[in-house]
Amino acid sequence: MQKKTLYTEISDEGTRLDLYLSNLLQDVSRSKIQSAVKHGDIRVNGKIEKPSYCVKEDDKIDVEIEDAEEILIFPQDIPLDIRYEDENILVVNKPKNMLTHPTLKERENTLVNALLNKFGYKGLSDLNGTLRPGIVHRLDRNTSGLLMVAKNNLAHEFLAEQIKSKTAIRKYLAVVSGTFSEDKGKIDEPIARHKTKCEKFCVQEGGKPSVTHYTVLERFKKYTLLELQLETGRTHQIRVHMSHIGHPIVNDSLYGGEKIKVKTTEQVLQAYKLSFSNMNNERIDIEISADNDITKVLNKLRDDKNE
Repeated sequence: MQKKTLYTEISDEGTRLDLYLSNLLQDVSRSKIQSAVKHGDIRVNGKIEKPSYCVKEDDKIDVEIEDAEEILIFPQDIPLDIRYEDENILVVNKPKNMLTHPTLKERENTLVNALLNKFGYKGLSDLNGTLRPGIVHRLDRNTSGLLMVAKNNLAHEFLAEQIKSKTAIRKYLAVVSGTFSEDKGKIDEPIARHKTKCEKFCVQEGGKPSVTHYTVLERFKKYTLLELQLETGRTHQIRVHMSHIGHPIVNDSLYGGEKIKVKTTEQVLQAYKLSFSNMNNERIDIEISADNDITKVLNKLRDDKNE
């Protein structure tokens, strides 16, 4: 008999309870999980829920089930672009077309596989279980940029608190469709999972409070280069908010981004600035250059502008 407590993340929100558990307890059949839920062997925030219950951010799930051994992810020799490191914290530059952590369908070629190759399970925090060692926050597969990684549980809690209290500052670059008359703006619209398309999120009454700030960096005839800062960290937040105000990110096929005549790996979006405090209370500020996709798009737009 295995007993464990799981805590859900923002990225888990909206997933059925039985599917969420299937992703983590991969040696246990979904039917067995459903039976355990119905019989009260699995409780959410101390209550018995249905297998179809949609998990919410920060749910506490207590599991008591037989043979629920966690799946270990194998290390892979994948290069890591490390931009900061001390004894507790790591900042890496995640490339495009890479998952932050494994999923039910994909257990290889993720950032976690690369981290395990260098640090092993013992060298990373385990608060998010064996599928997400060290992972404090995440980036979408096709969003490149800076990610904080915790080497131990104290560091994980320390970084997570900075994200929650908004003292960790995350800034992004994006090329979006359309032009802006103002130089700065704020989008304050609640976000929830789409009711019929489970892979998408949308602005929806009753959703999680979500705030994005934007600043115009460069204007083109039909496009704009923006710097965006997250005040909250919902899944797909920037992509959803920009689409909602009629300025979707270029080449973002999921949220209606306009296809530009430059080949990119989906949305032209990058986490390029990060500011946080390390455990010695030193402020760490990191900025990286625009990635290849953004550079190619900007070169094309600047050439067109000068013609």
